[in-house]
Amino acid sequence: MIAFENVTKLYGTNVGIENISVRIEKGDFVFLVGPSGAGKSTFIKLILKEIDADEGSITVNGQEVTTMSNRKIPKLRRSIGIVFQDFRLLPKKTVYENVAFAMEILHASQRAIRRQVPQALSLVGISSKANKYPNELSAGEQQRVAIARAIINNPTVLIADEPTGNLDPDTAWDIMQLLEQINRRGTTIVMVTHAKDIVDRMGKRVIAIEHGKIVRDDRGGAYGPYDEPATLENIFGEEETAEDDN
Repeated sequence: MIAFENVTKLYGTNVGIENISVRIEKGDFVFLVGPSGAGKSTFIKLILKEIDADEGSITVNGQEVTTMSNRKIPKLRRSIGIVFQDFRLLPKKTVYENVAFAMEILHASQRAIRRQVPQALSLVGISSKANKYPNELSAGEQQRVAIARAIINNPTVLIADEPTGNLDPDTAWDIMQLLEQINRRGTTIVMVTHAKDIVDRMGKRVIAIEHGKIVRDDRGGAYGPYDEPATLENIFGEEETAEDDN
């Protein structure tokens, strides 16, 4: 599903990731953890081919990413859904239109859109909000819309980048239960997070990165001790920028 083999990415003299080898199998639910600047964002950008590795091989859904031509990149990204901490919804489109837009850009038929969008909204529990605009929704509802948009084209992989970072603890747990439901339907999930309490409670696979290297890969693992210990109380609202992880 996702395989890194001896992958290194440098930013000048700074290490993004160094000689990483890891496999994430179909149907896995993986937490990617570690302190800011550890290399987590670099790991995700390499999967999406937003940046290129300096050394090594990356395979996603059976495709070699490191040597992939530019014309094949859109197809790769269509197989990967992404959920962000800050939702990134289109403010002038309704909930329905935000989700439908993800299908429209792939030139889906109106018939398919009318069939699939209500199903996605029902799955994430916001059918009643279809005609609302993002500014009329709570943070948790906005994240549900973002998840519906991310899964509307049936991706094989869902990348969740700090999806609970702007949510209160109860809402964050609701979102995690939704992600687990999506995972049970067969979608592989890779979630970047600082939320120690969530990682410990979920008991999923944990890949820990420090200083650009994988220091731990445990199934049913816990968050673990780091330079920046995190709890639900002190990580909500925290935002990790791409520059932090470079």
